[in-house]
Amino acid sequence: MTPPPARQDGYVVGTAGHIDHGKSTLIRALTGIDPDRLEEEKRRGMTIDLGFAHLTLPSGRLVGIVDVPGHARFIRNMLAGVHGLDAVLLVVAADEGVMPQTVEHLEIVDLLEVGRGLVAITKVDLVEDDWLELVTAEVTDALARTCLRGATLVPVSAVTGQGLERLVQQLDELLAATPPRADRGRPRLPVDRVFTISGFGTVVTGTLVDGSLRVGEEVELQPSGRRARIRGLQQHNRRVEVALPGSRVAANLVGVEKEDLGRGEVLARPGTLVVTRRVDARVRVLAGGPGLRHGAQVLVHAGTAEVSGRAVVLGGEEIEPGEAGWIQLYLNRPIAATSGDRYVLRLPSPSATIAGGVFADVTPRRHHRHDQRVRESLERRAAGEILQEELRKYPRGITAPALLKASLAEDADLARLDARRAGQWLFAPEAWEALAGRARRALEDYHRAHRLRPGMPREELKSRLGLPSPVFAAVLAELAREGTVVDREGEVALPEHRVEIDAGAATRLVEVLGARPFAPPSLPEALRVSGATEEVVRALVRRGDLVRLSEDVVFTRSAYEAAVALVRELVAEQGSVTVASLRDRMGASRRPVLALLEHLDAQRVTRRIGDARVLR
Repeated sequence: MTPPPARQDGYVVGTAGHIDHGKSTLIRALTGIDPDRLEEEKRRGMTIDLGFAHLTLPSGRLVGIVDVPGHARFIRNMLAGVHGLDAVLLVVAADEGVMPQTVEHLEIVDLLEVGRGLVAITKVDLVEDDWLELVTAEVTDALARTCLRGATLVPVSAVTGQGLERLVQQLDELLAATPPRADRGRPRLPVDRVFTISGFGTVVTGTLVDGSLRVGEEVELQPSGRRARIRGLQQHNRRVEVALPGSRVAANLVGVEKEDLGRGEVLARPGTLVVTRRVDARVRVLAGGPGLRHGAQVLVHAGTAEVSGRAVVLGGEEIEPGEAGWIQLYLNRPIAATSGDRYVLRLPSPSATIAGGVFADVTPRRHHRHDQRVRESLERRAAGEILQEELRKYPRGITAPALLKASLAEDADLARLDARRAGQWLFAPEAWEALAGRARRALEDYHRAHRLRPGMPREELKSRLGLPSPVFAAVLAELAREGTVVDREGEVALPEHRVEIDAGAATRLVEVLGARPFAPPSLPEALRVSGATEEVVRALVRRGDLVRLSEDVVFTRSAYEAAVALVRELVAEQGSVTVASLRDRMGASRRPVLALLEHLDAQRVTRRIGDARVLR
């Protein structure tokens, strides 16, 4: 399979791992940028909050790097930095191996289903080879229980430079297989940092998902509801007019102050985000944890937001360790959320990560938690049936981004969707069959009414099907590809349709017109004498037996070719041809001669200069 082309917008990679395993040191060695930006971090030599750097890979891919703290006390900051990642770079020190925060960070990455990653085994300059082998085996075993199983392990040393080149190459290859970020037309920038720049004002940063932002557009920050306008945008430290999904973005805002905003706000277009305090969610409880009891007080981490709340277990008293189920979360304050967002649950005391999953419905009603129908409805949504039902509402087709937006489903649900695709448009199978049937019946009726025409004009078929132009073009291309119709020269026909000309009428018409080749009777007269119809004329013109010079002048093919030869002779002899000179040479009246020359002008065989014509 050919890998997708490099994305033009860039990629986002986040670090993970235990404190003092060398995450920030490795980032400095790879990028030349110190991700520790706080004075306290530099003084203590310990990452406390999120840090940021960027890197251009050998392929030219741009990568934004989010460096997260490794200390257990700063897990809340770590969780704010691991949403929206294309890949994770797990860092394990060779002299210590897998440690408690290595395990917890891996659990968080697994719950968020990041899916792509590399492991950098750092500080290899401090250990012997046999010890490195033991650590490598330990890391491999830890990965085996997560979505990063099978990830490549690269031994490195930020001090000596060992393995850094290979790590960069492996990262480049990993991102080469990363598909483009979906643009659903509803941009969301979960804010992870707010600051001011002298002369510019308030700036917010985050990882942009689900759509593009443009300089000058009005935006809304939720859940606060504050409005602002984008003065400027930076994407991977470059000024841009449009920021695309899947990249680190800094937005300079007009109309809000730094003091008004904070981590957990989400920047979006006005009216596109739901603010909620109640969420239905699928949850998976970690195998090594305490389980999730009904009514448990939890910390909910979604995007860059952290909010306390209560977990209502639907259908039971507890979800056991290692099991999955459905819950309704009651939040103590509102958050901006979307169905399909992933989240992590932690216990506030003693502090521990216990579960995570995906939001299924961000505007649910309050449930009777033992009502089986509630769980069945949520299971149907998880299985993609609700997306299927939504698709059936659009018999004239809908694009995948619009369907996901309308149904609040995830990209992954599209894989389970039973749909017919025509270009970028999706149709429910029954809607497609109905549409194809209507097209076929319309063409059958047309062929019966116009047996001598090769097909129905495209515009007429578009009108009969009642489709907008973009949808019709895609539908017609797909119907032609599957062999339902034949589309050629602006006309559409059924594959089995054949033009059958009345041989008697056609022969008589050609004879009438050919009796005086250069001076045929007018077309109405020729039709009256021969008994042929306009349909026969069109069919013979399409077949090449006749050449129509004007509304009422028609030549046989042989007469037309002979007349063109006379035009060329006159131009060769005299340098040009006029109506009078051609009339004399053809022995015809002015009417057919003038029609012939105007036809040749239109066909760009001749060009008129005053009363004369020359060859082009």
